[in-house]
Amino acid sequence: MKAPAFAYAKPASLAEALELLAHPGAKVLAGGQSLIPSLNMRLSSPELLVDISGVPGLKSIEVKPDGMRIGALVTHSQIEKSSEIRKHVPLLAEAAPHIAHPAIRNRGTIGGSLALADPAAEYPACAVALNATVVVESKKGKRRIPAETFFKGLFETGLKADEILTAVEFAPAKKDDKSVFLELARRHGDYATVGLAGHNDRVVFFAVGSVPVPVSLKDAKTFVKQELQPAADLYNSRETKRHLAGVLLERAWNTLSTSR
Repeated sequence: MKAPAFAYAKPASLAEALELLAHPGAKVLAGGQSLIPSLNMRLSSPELLVDISGVPGLKSIEVKPDGMRIGALVTHSQIEKSSEIRKHVPLLAEAAPHIAHPAIRNRGTIGGSLALADPAAEYPACAVALNATVVVESKKGKRRIPAETFFKGLFETGLKADEILTAVEFAPAKKDDKSVFLELARRHGDYATVGLAGHNDRVVFFAVGSVPVPVSLKDAKTFVKQELQPAADLYNSRETKRHLAGVLLERAWNTLSTSR
């Protein structure tokens, strides 16, 4: 199938991008690795694509006294290779190699992944596990949204139609922090069958429902056995996915449960 007809604009500044996005039917285009396929399959039909890939200030990785700020246009490959991210937000660095394949990682962005809110995506679970803050901007100003409340449902977030996700912020790393990222997929690069992002005393399951599912480490084993209700897929039943979630939890347990 071919994408529906649409207008295209490539603003040179954030202010110009926000002005364009205020038009009805406008939609943001960043790396395009999720949006373009959805256009081709006619799952999305915007009247105007606002390409923010040339907007300055959205591609930076900054270490500040109050934590780390990663611009929305930072690619998966940059996250995978960044020594600063590996030092200050190692969970993200662990997750990045699991995303699709190198060609996708070279263009896909952290902002695009978070804004899409795919339930099988890696970064939303990492953001929730790390208590990250999602920064969004519109002509009305800037908002900071806790990651745990940002994801509302299947491909649904707290992002309003006239807002652009501009960055994600993480608290300063502590010396005794522990994190672990695990994922099971049919083949490397496929969407996750079940995944887990863990940080200190918290684990977040993904690909088990419409949003990332957080639970405290001390309650996680009981939760998986008694409360977790994964969504079945074409290849795995609910019971199989629950079992696999338990397998990942057991693998993560030794890393996270050791005294810090």
